[in-house]
Amino acid sequence: MVARYLLRFGLLSGGAVVAYNGEEVQTAAVGGVRFGRAAVAVVKIVSDYRKTLYSGTITPDSPEYAEVKSQTHLRAANRLLDLCCANGGAFVKVGQHIGSLEYLLPTEYVETMKVLHSSAPESPLEKVYQVLREELKCEPKELFVEFDPNPLGAASLAQVHRAKLTDGREVAVKVQHPSVKAHADIDMKGMELLVNVVAQIFPDFSFKWLVDEMKKNLPKELDFCYEARNAEEVARQFYHFPWLKIPSIDWSLTTSRVLVMEFCQGGQVNDRNYMTEHGINTREVSEKISKLYSEMIFVNGYVHCDPHPGNVLVKKNGNSAEIILLDHGLYTNLTNDFRVTYSKFWLSILNADLKEVQKYGEQLGVGELFGLFACMVTARSWDSISKGIDKKERSSGEQDEIKADAAKYLPEISAVLNRVPRQMLLIFKTNDLLRGIEFSLNTQESMTSFITMSRCCIRSLYEQQRLLCNSFLCKSKITIEETWAQFRISVYTIYLWYLHSRLGKYLNMQVD
Repeated sequence: MVARYLLRFGLLSGGAVVAYNGEEVQTAAVGGVRFGRAAVAVVKIVSDYRKTLYSGTITPDSPEYAEVKSQTHLRAANRLLDLCCANGGAFVKVGQHIGSLEYLLPTEYVETMKVLHSSAPESPLEKVYQVLREELKCEPKELFVEFDPNPLGAASLAQVHRAKLTDGREVAVKVQHPSVKAHADIDMKGMELLVNVVAQIFPDFSFKWLVDEMKKNLPKELDFCYEARNAEEVARQFYHFPWLKIPSIDWSLTTSRVLVMEFCQGGQVNDRNYMTEHGINTREVSEKISKLYSEMIFVNGYVHCDPHPGNVLVKKNGNSAEIILLDHGLYTNLTNDFRVTYSKFWLSILNADLKEVQKYGEQLGVGELFGLFACMVTARSWDSISKGIDKKERSSGEQDEIKADAAKYLPEISAVLNRVPRQMLLIFKTNDLLRGIEFSLNTQESMTSFITMSRCCIRSLYEQQRLLCNSFLCKSKITIEETWAQFRISVYTIYLWYLHSRLGKYLNMQVD
């Protein structure tokens, strides 16, 4: 079976090579090597799983099964990491995506792949200059009086250098790795083939959703003009947040492979020491990020989908914290139908209305797996969802249970990921990255995020109702109903403050 798929790939790529010449032949040859590495890694991983867990030598009810499975996951994750580092480009991008899904995939994979967020391969300086010459049609020294040879950061597709233009402006220069675009197409074909092979061998583990997302999003991320337009659009949509900073774009020096923008300085959003040293309130930072992303998801439907700590900076601006949002290559546009249904789904979770959770979960396509879907969205146990996630505090035991369930229910999680609307996949990634920020700031127990989400969900639903009104009276009625709903949330906020205050906890203990 594996041979049949590999032969098919070989015939397709071989036919293409006939038409190649010069650099194209070299690119195809390198692509073949990269695919060969990937094929070898997948064969080793599949063989390890079959030999260790599916040969009948050990069964799920064996006392040592959990430990053996964990070690198998870890070996597979390390092989994938080695492959991502060796091939770079799109492979690193996939690895970073896996490293973002903390509550959806086994811990061994997530923890192993997380390293790719901070230590992606770098291109040597001469290669960077080569791309600048090709794209800007001049020598770098004609544009920059200073150009830091050490990148501020390197990612899967590009790296960023600090520089100073001849007019004195400090800028950040994002330069695409030289061979990424040339290899992207053959990399994606190779990944698709290998995922199909794994699905044939292990039908319960279909990761077609991951390849589908990469095929859709990678061409956009490789076009820096698309990223620049996203930056300007998000700045326009959220101009009413004076604490949000989006670096301005220098269009005269921006192409599909080079992006020159305003240089902004700050500490990473997960750096609590930086915030302490600069007098920045971590709770204020967490609340502002919650407000920004709740409005993105539930109100505007235009979502920045890569909020890992390197892309979200904070700095002191007067007496408050300023949020600097970087890397605008990956956005998702939510349809109105999805946005409204997802808002209703979240409100039903916040209200602990399990019938509504089932109703809107089914509308989002997950069918009988609505309970698992709710757990995946909230990273909370079903017991907590049933009792109310705003009432039951998150415990370390619950977190350990969720991470263990990610391995236990991997086939079911895979089924959910293949069923949900494609828009939901990037929301999952965004949710997990935002939760990681909350944990790093130690603000995960704050009720503010739930209140903010509730307010944005209500705004979303009532705005949709207003759009359906044909008269001033109808719109006025909807506005009054929305004002009353928001007032009830304000009253509930006071109740939650009391419930989680020392006085409230003391009085509850006396009653018990």
